[in-house]
Amino acid sequence: MIISASRRTDIPTYYSNWFFNRIMDGYVLVRNPMNAHQISKIALNPDVVDGIVFWTKNPIPMLNQLNVLRDYMYYFQFTLNSYAQDVETHVPNKQKHIIPAFKKLSDMIGPDRIIWRYDPIFLNDTYTPEYHIRYFERIAKELSPYTKKCTISFIDFYRNTSKNVSGLSLRDFPEETQKSLAKELAAIAHSYGLLIDTCAEGIELQEYDIEHARCIDDRLLSKLLDCPLDIGKDKGQRLECGCIESIDIGAYNTCRNGCKYCYANYSEKTVCSNFAKHIPDSPLLFGEVGPDDKITERKVTSCKINQIRFDI
Repeated sequence: MIISASRRTDIPTYYSNWFFNRIMDGYVLVRNPMNAHQISKIALNPDVVDGIVFWTKNPIPMLNQLNVLRDYMYYFQFTLNSYAQDVETHVPNKQKHIIPAFKKLSDMIGPDRIIWRYDPIFLNDTYTPEYHIRYFERIAKELSPYTKKCTISFIDFYRNTSKNVSGLSLRDFPEETQKSLAKELAAIAHSYGLLIDTCAEGIELQEYDIEHARCIDDRLLSKLLDCPLDIGKDKGQRLECGCIESIDIGAYNTCRNGCKYCYANYSEKTVCSNFAKHIPDSPLLFGEVGPDDKITERKVTSCKINQIRFDI
């Protein structure tokens, strides 16, 4: 089993104490996003958790507790964009705080286990193609000794987040412009020895040596574990997504980064309400189990293929 922590919220930034409590207690409760009264109980023991994928813009709150994960394999999807606080409202200053945190994390766990994400890319009068090219190179220069790969994507529009992005005055971003910008970013990445791929994009960019990503990646985990995994593609994700199956332990409308482009937060008011209900010792990310809730223990197993391997 692979744990995703989390596509729905920034657990390392806002809920790291809760997460480590869940690891130490050996289980977590997760509400079904489509039916809040259905709750899954998921074991988090090392014998069934083959890997954990963290998604974050700021891992600083959890860096001093990573020893709790000494019996687990994990890696980070670390989003580090060139946007200022007009877009990423509560993300600390990149140069002063986030880039140093990226480097520190890499020094702690190694560059193979920290993926740099520059996404989603959008255009307006401030964030032009020239702006992205200029700042992408600045960040690539800083991070290239500390990671092996950068994942990019272009902004998607969701009905629930249309209000949030309305203030960004977005420009049209046709495929031709996406390809032109991707070509430039790829050339920069390659000049610093970085691989580059795209997250859940239908656009084909192989001519620029840009592949399709698997953000939750069986190939990477197999390499890190030195053991093959028997696990299939995640059918619950978009068709363009290459990720393998995982269980997400986060919840929507709980991330306080305040990113204008975020698809996981529909309402700032709801985010504040849910965050106020967060209890670090609770098995749920926020709130408590109610009388109408039904808890079902989810059957989970390791996906490792344990076999004797002979070198020929």
